[in-house]
Amino acid sequence: MATWSNLNLQDSASPLMEQLTFFHDHALLILIMITVLIGYLMYMLFFNHYTNRFLLSGQMIEIIWTIMPAIILLFIAFPSLRLLYLLDEVNNPMITLKTIGHQWYWSYEYSDFNNLEFDSYMIPTNEMNLDSFRLLDVDNRIILPLKSQIRIIISATDVLHSWTIPALGVKVDASPGRLNQTNFYIYRPGLYYGQCSEICGANHSFMPIVIEATPTKTFIQWIKTNI
Repeated sequence: MATWSNLNLQDSASPLMEQLTFFHDHALLILIMITVLIGYLMYMLFFNHYTNRFLLSGQMIEIIWTIMPAIILLFIAFPSLRLLYLLDEVNNPMITLKTIGHQWYWSYEYSDFNNLEFDSYMIPTNEMNLDSFRLLDVDNRIILPLKSQIRIIISATDVLHSWTIPALGVKVDASPGRLNQTNFYIYRPGLYYGQCSEICGANHSFMPIVIEATPTKTFIQWIKTNI
């Protein structure tokens, strides 16, 4: 999860988030190169005292400064399109998790395991433990296994929501009357926090999401005790 004075992206816990981080660094490097070049040219223009009275047109330089930005945009567009298709691809999921957004809580359903379902509410401040995170912890966490392709199907019952887990690179809109889906793969155990990233009502931003990634054996034991 994000902490104080953390200016970088969160540590990735899935291959998709790794690719998103790589693309972020790639685009940022291109932006830095453009900024340095433009800054250098502006500096030279301010302090340049040379003039050319006979310069009427510069077709070559105009061709260069038209083609170069197009080439730079291609270096950003191709990795972006590749990543966009990777995010939408669903590869033989082992587990399907159904998520339904309500104001102001989430409902989850494990349809592969005898329709195990529960609601997940934010823990109020006056009921929190000393080791809890304010506005981020919930009473029922999502338990998911490690190193498994997980498909999540998302919808809503009232207004637009958005199911977002930054460390996994997942952000999917929950729209009433529509099913959206995505997949992710968790390769590190731990707790992963997220929130609804839409603002559709009072206190609507406080719809936390907590995923507890566990080994497969622990996940099966949890399923057996809750069915």
